[in-house]
Amino acid sequence: MRVLVTGGAGFIGSHLTEELLRRGDTVAILDDFSSGKREHVPQEATLSTCSIVEPAARDAILAFKPEAVVHLAAQIDVRQSMEHPLNDTTINVLGTVNVLTAAAEAGTRHVIFASSGGTVYGDTDVIPTPEDHPNFPLSFYGAAKRSGELYGMMVAAQHNMRFTALRYGNVYGPRQDPHGEAGVVAIFCSRLFKHEPLAIHGDGKQTRDYVFVTDVVAANCSVLDSGAAGIFNIGTGLETSVNELYAVIAKRCGGPEKAAHDAAKPGEQRRSCIDIAHARKVLHWTPQVSLAEGIDATAAFFQMKHDLSHQPAH
Repeated sequence: MRVLVTGGAGFIGSHLTEELLRRGDTVAILDDFSSGKREHVPQEATLSTCSIVEPAARDAILAFKPEAVVHLAAQIDVRQSMEHPLNDTTINVLGTVNVLTAAAEAGTRHVIFASSGGTVYGDTDVIPTPEDHPNFPLSFYGAAKRSGELYGMMVAAQHNMRFTALRYGNVYGPRQDPHGEAGVVAIFCSRLFKHEPLAIHGDGKQTRDYVFVTDVVAANCSVLDSGAAGIFNIGTGLETSVNELYAVIAKRCGGPEKAAHDAAKPGEQRRSCIDIAHARKVLHWTPQVSLAEGIDATAAFFQMKHDLSHQPAH
């Protein structure tokens, strides 16, 4: 299959690209390297260096003529979306529309959109939260992701194209960027190995649904193979508090048993956990990596990075 991956040099995108190539798919990557890294781009993949908001993105999609597009490129920081809403909307809404319309024009049969299983729902009394729960986003990021779903369904209906939105839980794993707000697992691992101070926001009882990156890749491949359209939660269905998460990571990385705490972040969701029964039933997908196994693999990656950076120069 000819698959174009936007954000293919990024954290999730690079893992997905490697798996698609391993399967024998023909892969093109579209990435502006705002967060992706060139060393994550395999030689076998075609690369277009541009932002999804640029006309060059449309040109690249039309030139490659993908059978499927996996749209991962995004502004991924919820806090940044609140501080710079126009930038978030430009990338996550206008950029998504640019990708969708170009895919339709190129004759693409299927678009898979990376949505958000936490921010689209907002605070909810139903835990784990199913796909048919009302949406009350608490951030511009969440609102933009929901908009992307709506635009995707509309464009697909107009152009006889399949559209699938995968609402991810909190994805973590090797290659996640420990800088910024996006990946608490990466932040904790990186700082503990560097013996840098870290603090948990608020009381640490806020919960999230942590899903390992290879399970997310497998979900994308299941959608590509099955052609299933619609909206699917991709998580674990398990709630883990930040305090519990820290305890597992600290044990693996040799950090202090208890972390410092600072002020709670305004507007932060208290609980987020998604129901994955629909993905199990339709995609025949279920997560394979436990939190302990995933933390172990992620910590090993950051330990290797730390050790390499401390090797003496020759």
